[in-house]
This record gives sequence, C-alpha cells and structure tokens, in this order.
Amino acid sequence: MTCMTLQPCKASLILFQTTTEPPPVPLIPPPNYTSGPALQLVALNTPVTGRMRGVRGADYLCHRQARSAGMNGTYRAFLSNGAQNLESIIYYSRDRQIPITNKAGQMLFNSWEDLVNGAGGHFNNDVPLFSFDGKDVMNDSTWPQKFVWHGSSKKGGKMDGHLCKQWYSRNGESLGMASSLNKHMLLDQDDFACNNSFVVLCIQREA
Repeated sequence: MTCMTLQPCKASLILFQTTTEPPPVPLIPPPNYTSGPALQLVALNTPVTGRMRGVRGADYLCHRQARSAGMNGTYRAFLSNGAQNLESIIYYSRDRQIPITNKAGQMLFNSWEDLVNGAGGHFNNDVPLFSFDGKDVMNDSTWPQKFVWHGSSKKGGKMDGHLCKQWYSRNGESLGMASSLNKHMLLDQDDFACNNSFVVLCIQREA
C-alpha cells in the first residue's frame, strides 16, 4: 500500500497496528443466593499434598466426604491430569451454563463457562468457600496456606509437567500448578513443590 499524503499514512499505521488480545473480563456474580439448578463447589475437609493417589484417589475423597455430609450427586476433584482436562469435568451443555455455588447456595460463578473462560477463574470474594464439614476455607486455620491445587491452564486445560507426577508425588522436587485464593482466583498460574499442603476443591458434576 502506498501512502499518498502524510496524514493518511499516519492513519493507516494506527489502523493496522497489531496488539495482543486482552484477557476476557471476569464476570463475577453478585453475592446472592440461587434457588434454581446449580452446581456446588466444595473443599475437602483438610489440605492435601500433591500425593492424592491420582485423580481417582482425589475423586474418591470428594465422593466419600460428600456422602458423609449428606450431599447427593457426583462430586469430582477440581483437577487436571494427563488424561483429563479440568474444563471437561462438566460435560453436559446445560450444566455448563448454570450457576456454581458454595455449600450454602451462594453464587461463586455465573456458570462453569465463566470459570474456564481464560480470565483465571475470578470468584466472588464476598462469598465464602466452604468445606464439606462447613468450615470457611479463607478464614479457618485448618488451611494455613490459601492456595488451591488444579494442574491446569487458565482455560482448564491440563498442564503437563505441573501435575505432581499425575498427583502421585509429594516430593519437594516435583511441581504442581496452583492458584492463590487471596487473589480470589481458582485458575491463577503458580508452580509449587508438591510437598505443600493446599486446598483441594470438589465440583458437583451434574445438577
């Protein structure tokens, strides 16, 4: 393209300038309750190292503690591994569009799609994260380190090499991807040694 005058040339430079695409704007629901269909997001009752006997071991802990708390439905660990992307845990389209709440029914996210939209999973900081036995994770000393294991990208894809050896390792030389709850994010990107004891979340798979 040939610029015929100085002014159009300046305009064309601005018009065709490339920039990196900004991340999606976090969509955070107001701190209210929902009475319709929803998926519950609940923490295990104690922190866990990277050694969970794999995702199946973590899934079993979610199932057992949900049943002990009198909660119905299938609960899966909020984790990726070599064979599973976290974002695919919620399979059905209808379930990916409904709110995600804490154990008390307060909204954390508008939907699963909002959680895995690439913004890092910003949750409503006015809404507590509860464990199955009813403790407030952010304010209870059971969890001195306010981080959550996930092993995932910001869009919920698996992060090979950041999975504590498929969640079988508590070795200080192995690494797992985690997120700071103090940032009010579930999918922030921080590597930690697998001997750390962090929060593990469980997501209800179907409403």
